[in-house]
Parts: sequence; structure tokens; C-alpha cells
Amino acid sequence: MLLLFFIMIAYCLGLVQRAKDRFGALLIFGMIAIVFWHVVINVAMVAGVMPVVGVPLPMVSYGGSALASMMFAIGVIMNVSMRRYIF
Repeated sequence: MLLLFFIMIAYCLGLVQRAKDRFGALLIFGMIAIVFWHVVINVAMVAGVMPVVGVPLPMVSYGGSALASMMFAIGVIMNVSMRRYIF
């Protein structure tokens, strides 16, 4: 599971480099930073390194608003990725 998150984060960082404009690059970077920190905090909580604060693992743990916001972030990343080929 962590490998899949690593692949997704690495792919999105590649999208940051290939973005058409600076706003799109910053948008992707901000969205993937949120996903990255949610993964890091959740793994640290499970490992016992950090106290339990209630941050769900993106797209795995159940949390209504957290799941909706992660799906929104992935949708925005896909939209910016798709828009780089227009004109």
C-alpha cells in the first residue's frame, strides 16, 4: 500500500514539472502535499511514533469528509494533467 502511495506521489511530482502554467504546478503540488502528509502522519501514528490524532489514511480509512476531499484533490490533479495538452 505504501508503494502505491509512493508511486502516486512520484507521478504527481512529475506532473508538477510538466504542468503548462505555474498555477497548475502549484495546485498539483499543494494537493499532493496534503496527501503526502496524511500518509506520513497516519503511518507514524500506526507505528507509535506520533500520538493518535485522527488523520485517516487517504482513500483507505473511512471518513466521510476526508474521503470526499481526497477524491476532490485527485480529480483536480487529473484535470490539471489533462489540460496541459490543450493549445
